[in-house]
Amino acid sequence: MDQKKIRNMEEFAAVSGISRPTVSKYFNDPTSVRQSIRDRIEAALEKHDFRPNIYAINQNRQLTKNIGIVVPYLADPFFAEIARRIERRCIAAGFWPTLFSAHGEQALENDIMDSLRSLKPAGVLLAPLGRASDRAAVERFCADVPTILFDSNIDGVGEAFVGSDNFSFVSQSVEYLTRTGEPPCFFEMATPANPNANKRRKAYIENMERLGLEPRIIRAEGEGWEFEQIGHDAAMHAIGQNALPTNTILCSNDRLAIGFLSACYESGLRVGRGEGCALRVASHDDHPFSKFTCPSLTTVAHDYDLVSNRAVEMLFELIDSGGRFDQRTETLYPARLVLRASA
Repeated sequence: MDQKKIRNMEEFAAVSGISRPTVSKYFNDPTSVRQSIRDRIEAALEKHDFRPNIYAINQNRQLTKNIGIVVPYLADPFFAEIARRIERRCIAAGFWPTLFSAHGEQALENDIMDSLRSLKPAGVLLAPLGRASDRAAVERFCADVPTILFDSNIDGVGEAFVGSDNFSFVSQSVEYLTRTGEPPCFFEMATPANPNANKRRKAYIENMERLGLEPRIIRAEGEGWEFEQIGHDAAMHAIGQNALPTNTILCSNDRLAIGFLSACYESGLRVGRGEGCALRVASHDDHPFSKFTCPSLTTVAHDYDLVSNRAVEMLFELIDSGGRFDQRTETLYPARLVLRASA
């Protein structure tokens, strides 16, 4: 193998004895050059161990095959799971997905959008931070790059939004818990990181009032994305102060519920519906770990397949239409109640 480092396509063309336009044509589509030329290029690639910068190539093309996927916090298994499904759909369609995480930080979300803009992707699937996002920056990005929002909506931003119906989540959980035991209180973060939390609280209040019941809300102090720790600490405080207003706890999301279950275990409280159980605990999302908690967590599930598939389909339609739709659309999918041992 040649030890000289080939830095760019011009140098590769020179050492391979093939014109720069022909080399570029090959990298854009290997089938577009004659087989004899293709064999020479591939032999030179092997000899010189040259790998082209696909991003640099794509900047000179009218339409790239790159797809950007942006989530607010990849350490959250919900976002890891839905991003995994989106990636697989993009790959199956012949696109190259690149995944970015904002780690809950507005500045990093803005930096990611700037980086994606310079890479000129065919399109982007963006789950924004929401409340913590720089709305003006997201609007500018969506004006420059074909973008579909998913999971977390920002009204009027992007060409379309695909997500789950938060009212569907809460109406199912409240109705089931009320029918089978004491009406639930609602356990949420005092400063929610995701705008879906606000929609769920409003849905809880509306459903309780519709049933003629008093809404009771417990707010866990804490900010950021360490939901399990925040839920655990707030639950330990509420249990220690005997401040739970009912024996049925409905958590805003499964990660808070996992923290709540941990606090119950440490406090010696048995969770479930059987004899000797002190509390029922239920939640929303069907977090990938929720079936493995102890006890397993009753929850209301996203339809991961419908949301991820439709988001990708909408992005492909957007790309095919030239990057713009005639009007913005919102697609919401209903949730599904999953009964497990905790309630």
